[in-house]
Amino acid sequence: MSLLTLAVSVPGLKPPPCCESINGGGDCKKASTLQLAVFFGALYTLAIGTGGTKPNISTMGADQLDDFDPKEKSLKLSFFNWWVFSIFFGTLFANTILVYIQDNVGWTLGYALPTLGLAVSISIFLAGSPFYRHKLPTGSPFTKMARVIVAALKKWSLPLPTDPTQLYELDSEEYAKNVKFKIDPTPTLRFLNKASIKTGSIDPWILCSVTEVEETKQMIRMLPILVSTFVPSTMMAQVNTLFIKQGTTLNRRVGNFNIPPASLVGFVTASMLVTVVLYDRLFVKIMRRWTKNPRGVSLLQRMGIGMTLHIMVMTTASFMDRYRLSVARKNGLIENGGQVPLTIFILLPQFILMGAADAFLEVAKLEFFYDQAPESMKSLGTSYSTTTLGVGNFISSFLLSTVSEITQSHGRQGWILNNLNASHLDYYYAFFAILNCVNFLFFLFVVRFYVYKAEVSDSMDVLAKQLELMSSVKESNQQQLKPSLVQ
Repeated sequence: MSLLTLAVSVPGLKPPPCCESINGGGDCKKASTLQLAVFFGALYTLAIGTGGTKPNISTMGADQLDDFDPKEKSLKLSFFNWWVFSIFFGTLFANTILVYIQDNVGWTLGYALPTLGLAVSISIFLAGSPFYRHKLPTGSPFTKMARVIVAALKKWSLPLPTDPTQLYELDSEEYAKNVKFKIDPTPTLRFLNKASIKTGSIDPWILCSVTEVEETKQMIRMLPILVSTFVPSTMMAQVNTLFIKQGTTLNRRVGNFNIPPASLVGFVTASMLVTVVLYDRLFVKIMRRWTKNPRGVSLLQRMGIGMTLHIMVMTTASFMDRYRLSVARKNGLIENGGQVPLTIFILLPQFILMGAADAFLEVAKLEFFYDQAPESMKSLGTSYSTTTLGVGNFISSFLLSTVSEITQSHGRQGWILNNLNASHLDYYYAFFAILNCVNFLFFLFVVRFYVYKAEVSDSMDVLAKQLELMSSVKESNQQQLKPSLVQ
């Protein structure tokens, strides 16, 4: 962020302002190689830093709550709700105040403020480091998984023993000494169990423990779920691209103030913040009575609700753009691409629905990949969640260019043009709605065969009973305390 702030502040690191020409256009000089290197170097450094911090900070935060303590375990069920709430609260600040500062004051202050905020955050993080619960590194999870796969391939011709106890496994005392968790063998992905067949060799690339095999299985079992989240992540990319570009074609004036189209993203954030609070404080309590699940609904069910909302988002966006195009056609604004006499607030339904969808899907996705990952691979599990966002942006770019090229072939008018009044974003959004429906069916298919990892604290049922017992004891103590207070 410091380098990015310098890139928009120091005269030698940014291109000179454009000079107005006689015909009203702008005469702009190209950025030099140094200026481009500094600017893009800052962006790529920021991307690398974000990729390193996001999966690890959320994982470390969740690790501060003990799975074996009923009270802390119950708090952990809400951790990711409030974690995402805090993330998007900062996003709301960026999409409102910072966007206004960048448009009306300048980019220097617009980037200097988040740079200062990041410096304060780092200071707070370092100050709290002595009080955190730290887990010692246990080696690369990719190396562990690779050893299991290689060992299984080397012994692919060996028959599996009928008795699972004949497979190689460390003593329970060894796991207890190293504060690790022993996992029993499962029947799924049985081929990998061959990595634990004893052959006399203790080479880790030939012989792996049952727990190591099961950890690898857990990461592999989540891959189909990971793939099913690529399309919803692609939908999120539309918010910062086509949704905002739609806003530029509409009337943005409110009194004497022009609303920046990018600030509409703030409605996504605000909607998500409200939905997360309602979900955690109201929805979970209501559903818990019906399902007896301390989470209210399972993580995969929550993801399914989010995917259903994504279908509604794209369907709504398609109808809204069809209405916008009909008004543009009536006012003869198709060819010249003029401003459509409609308020920008007609786009609010799709922005608000997107925020609600994210509150269900994104939070559940983050918690699911953390919760279902093995204890020694939590950061890798959390990175599954952030990986889907990156893949979604790549898919979005691919679909945009591909659909644009196909729809403009053979002299036809394309769906996606620079002039949105002559485009057909309504068709493009309808295509996304259909794509979401197909992806939802794929999600239902893979969920049908997914088996949840056993809870560390025995089970969610045990946790529910413990919490219920704690609540009844508390009520009993209060009842006993009342007579003494009266006396």
